[in-house]
Amino acid sequence: MQWSSTERQGCIVASPDGRVDEATAQAFTDHLASSVSLAAESPSRKLIVDFAGLDYMSSRGLRALTLAKRQADTAGVAMALARPNTVMREILAISRYDKLFAVTDTIEGAL
Repeated sequence: MQWSSTERQGCIVASPDGRVDEATAQAFTDHLASSVSLAAESPSRKLIVDFAGLDYMSSRGLRALTLAKRQADTAGVAMALARPNTVMREILAISRYDKLFAVTDTIEGAL
């Protein structure tokens, strides 16, 4: 799994690429925590996780999202998920994470 972060309109846009499974879950968790910390220092206090590059996410990845959401809420950071593919959108819907997070089809929609 690869990870990159950029700043856009004062928001942190984190872009994981690959799969989040048993082998990559800890790195995903660590990157999310770092991104929440970056967002807490950004002007908008907003983190957008760009799902466009994610092919799959196991329950370990969902747990990482839960931990990041708790961290974000404590830090006053708004979190949104953007551009999930069909598989990821289904995973978010089945787990009801689409109710926990704002999920948008575009990064612009999350800004």
